[in-house]
Amino acid sequence: MTASFDRFRAHPWHGLSAGDHAPDIVEAYIEITPLDAVKYEIDKRTGYLRVDRPQGSSALPPTLYGFIPRTYCGDRVAALTPKAVKGDGDPLDICVLSQQRIDRAEVVLSARVVGGIQLLDGGEADDKIVALLTSDTVFDYARDLKNLPTAVVNRMVHYFATYKMDMTGGKPNTIEVVGTYGAEKARAVIAAAMTDYDEAFPDDEGD
Repeated sequence: MTASFDRFRAHPWHGLSAGDHAPDIVEAYIEITPLDAVKYEIDKRTGYLRVDRPQGSSALPPTLYGFIPRTYCGDRVAALTPKAVKGDGDPLDICVLSQQRIDRAEVVLSARVVGGIQLLDGGEADDKIVALLTSDTVFDYARDLKNLPTAVVNRMVHYFATYKMDMTGGKPNTIEVVGTYGAEKARAVIAAAMTDYDEAFPDDEGD
């Protein structure tokens, strides 16, 4: 008798879960690490990582970066972002801080939500949730974005303000940083993105 197993891996966006304790603690699928000079992002059709573009500036990602499965930036997320005309139609992005270096992508981890960075990309809501690796006790003291070192938060904000810059000057920067927010607002954004997902993919039951 052979063991039972899945023949195909779950799609990271649709087949994984946001987590049993979302929106306080979420599952994150990591697309990029702080060592990546190229931006990778999930291919929505296949679920594999696709090369998107070289990083626009000399700055490398300051944290692990990916998304929360089974979330979608739609009308509810846009309603929480001043001046947003709509959500960007992607899963909700997340930045995860870890004291120890994690140097590989395509991993799944649990992260405790502490805040977020509110962005507009061409008028579309493009929030970046900020969270801490739950198994990293170095960050146990931080319960909100305001508890993190100011330099750490500023580094994240600066990266996202410039990461789509065209250094040749041929294209304008489409990113506007609206501001940052704490844990309570971040949980509201995640809850909105989970509801947006359920509306956008009503027949997708996942795993």
